[in-house]
Amino acid sequence: MSSSFFPSSLRDEIAAVAARLIAEDGMDYAGAKRRAAREVANDEPVGADMPDNATIEEAVRAHHALFMADSQPARLASLRRTALDAMRHLDAFAPSLVGAVLNGTAGEHSDIHLSVVDDNAKDIEIFLLNAGIDFDVAEGSSDGSEILSFEWPPRSPVPGRGSGVVRETVHLAVVDPRTHRSMKTGRGNERANLAAVEALVAATDGTGHE
Repeated sequence: MSSSFFPSSLRDEIAAVAARLIAEDGMDYAGAKRRAAREVANDEPVGADMPDNATIEEAVRAHHALFMADSQPARLASLRRTALDAMRHLDAFAPSLVGAVLNGTAGEHSDIHLSVVDDNAKDIEIFLLNAGIDFDVAEGSSDGSEILSFEWPPRSPVPGRGSGVVRETVHLAVVDPRTHRSMKTGRGNERANLAAVEALVAATDGTGHE
């Protein structure tokens, strides 16, 4: 294990506290970083010592390995199975899995995040309504996407879907193609299509380890 997992600087200390808040309390990265910085630095400005999201992600992985090795892998595997089931139902819209369930840092408080590139969110809303799936609508925080949030599998059975998976909250971001083309690629914007998630689930054993 890298020595960077053990706090040796202000940045490492903030990352470690933020990771605990994310893994154990379900906080988002931005909120966890702000709270961790206040706690560690006693409300003093931290400036360049504020860790970036990649550093936080590494710290979350370390926290899981140290404190949740007996539960997090199975939780991750369950989330991925439910995500795959939902993606199969939404296959006509070419959904992608994004976020913590994809990169492996999902834990007890994590939801499933999917993304669809489409210039007409109404088509997807109608599709969900016709399937008897209730959803809430919100606007994305920064990219102007529309977020459709729903439970999967739904309480009203969908033929051929939901067998053997645990009900979870799914947040489906409907991203305009023009916005999608301008999005940066690389770490933090990883996405996996249906075939990739099928392979990921197939490669995961009963404990969630790949």
